[in-house]
Amino acid sequence: MNNVIELSDVTKTYQRGDLDIPVLHGITLQVEAGSMTAIMGASGSGKSTLLNILGCLDRPTAGAYRLDGKDVTHCSRDERAEIRNAKLGFCFQNFHLLPRMTALHNVMMPLEYSDLGLSSKEAVARAEGLLQRVGLADRMDHEPSQLSGGQQQRVAIARALINKPAILFADEPTGALDSKTSAEILSLFEYLHSEIGVTVVLVTHDNHVASHAKRTIHIRDGRIAS
Repeated sequence: MNNVIELSDVTKTYQRGDLDIPVLHGITLQVEAGSMTAIMGASGSGKSTLLNILGCLDRPTAGAYRLDGKDVTHCSRDERAEIRNAKLGFCFQNFHLLPRMTALHNVMMPLEYSDLGLSSKEAVARAEGLLQRVGLADRMDHEPSQLSGGQQQRVAIARALINKPAILFADEPTGALDSKTSAEILSLFEYLHSEIGVTVVLVTHDNHVASHAKRTIHIRDGRIAS
């Protein structure tokens, strides 16, 4: 399989006034297209900084990053935004849904910033199809306040998939959910990976969440520990 992510000797150092704060120290890793990978580490391990680089939210201080075959190491802020919209999907612990929009319109929202050129009818059809796929066919007209935590995360997953991204990043996706709902969401990620072929990267501190991935990368003190 092709590698959709390739990091080579990536470092990240933040500057606070005259002080340099190194966070990542020579990260080298590859993620295969269509795989399901967990990145695991405690708070302060550097996993969030690594996610920001992988998700084109930040740039490395040194080293190289190839995403889906393209060198994105030195891309500008606007270029990174275009890459995120075209190739990446994100789900977060707190869902980040817009409160006064229905589930359907929350899912459709990223299409407003895409270059796909879908008509309104096509956009609605795609969003409805994704909500059906994540088990929310009967909740499309509900606003977030009318949905459970698990249902909100399903909406967030559908929204993350609306532009057909190469990679879905999930940052502590079950952190705000109870154990039963967490199991349902993790099963959904497994379905997206195994049945649809979406590349899934789970970022977590939870061994149980990481156990659902085929591969786990452990980060400690800004380095790959195993």
